Amino acid sequence: MSPGRLLTLNAGSSSLKFGVYGSAAELPLLLAGQVSGLGGAARFRARAGATVLADEPWSDVSAFDAALERLFEWLTASGWDHDLQAVGHRIVHGGLAFRRPIVLTPEVVDELARLSALAPLHQPFNLRACSRAAARYPAAIQVGVFDTAFHADQPRTARLYGLPRSLAEEGVLAYGFHGLSYAYIADQLRSAMGAAAGGRAIVLHLGSGVSLCALQNGRSVATTMGFSALDGPPMSTRSGALDPGVVLHLLQAKGLSVDQVTDLLYHRSGLLGLSGLTGDMVALLASDHPHAREALDVYTYRLAREIGSLTAALGGLDTLVFTAGVGENAPAIRRRVAELSGWLGVRLDDAANEAGARSISRPDSGVQVLVIPTDEQVVIARGVLERLSPA
Repeated sequence: MSPGRLLTLNAGSSSLKFGVYGSAAELPLLLAGQVSGLGGAARFRARAGATVLADEPWSDVSAFDAALERLFEWLTASGWDHDLQAVGHRIVHGGLAFRRPIVLTPEVVDELARLSALAPLHQPFNLRACSRAAARYPAAIQVGVFDTAFHADQPRTARLYGLPRSLAEEGVLAYGFHGLSYAYIADQLRSAMGAAAGGRAIVLHLGSGVSLCALQNGRSVATTMGFSALDGPPMSTRSGALDPGVVLHLLQAKGLSVDQVTDLLYHRSGLLGLSGLTGDMVALLASDHPHAREALDVYTYRLAREIGSLTAALGGLDTLVFTAGVGENAPAIRRRVAELSGWLGVRLDDAANEAGARSISRPDSGVQVLVIPTDEQVVIARGVLERLSPA
């Protein structure tokens, strides 16, 4: 593969993360940044190494498409997209067919668009980024890297629902998400601990979306998100797991439409719904309102319950990893989850936890507890390099 640059795009409904990498095997990171707050007070940040190149409001940008075009203009004006060889895209849902990075032809994009209903907060934006990047950079190869792929080799028993077999054959299965994040953490565990990768490990990806994944020697064996990104513990604005009868009640007894139920479960539930105040973790932790405290109690209780369930799937627990925005930056949440998991032998070093150290467990802890920042962007770049490199 000749020298050049790779652009990575991680698109969601309210944010757009990007990176520019050299295409050498070690994938040097040249530029990183994001546009956050889309739909409201948008802000653009970019840095090259330790140098901050931009940190400014984009007050005239609120819609996703406008933000993407302005980002492309900034990259061109600054010269960062010079000699661009490929653009890598995080694609949340790959369904049954897509388990490896793939060149995003129009036919592939059309097939992926049919999965948008399963990931409505991400898939449409992922695919719009693909189309616009292809138009902007017609000489660059567009490559999709899939969140669901990391979980594709789970045991079939972990993926089946108690539904008629015909539905499973049509693809009604537990897929799992946040796979790029889990792939990065698994690689970090292998680098630090060898092939065992922490043995029986549970990773908590705690951001605005929340999921947990059970890893056996670095491979996914069970995860809390399933057919859609609604499953698992409560999230910032997503409900998390529900008795299906609740959905039937909303449709039948309450008379809500399918669109209204979708909006309720994706945008008005979770921590926002429980607290009635906000879905923002920083604001909830700072609040003394009893509803904020109760929302956090439900959140940490459900996290601890999922840890128990995944420990059963693993047959024990050796390593617990916190990652993503909340997992990396909220010591109070880590402390509470550890307390609720004390029956497993989890013991935190309070000083290390408050300092945000990589290892935050005490020497006498029966479970090693780690805080590892995730990096989905470099996993996208690796997927692009894998697809472009000769077999």
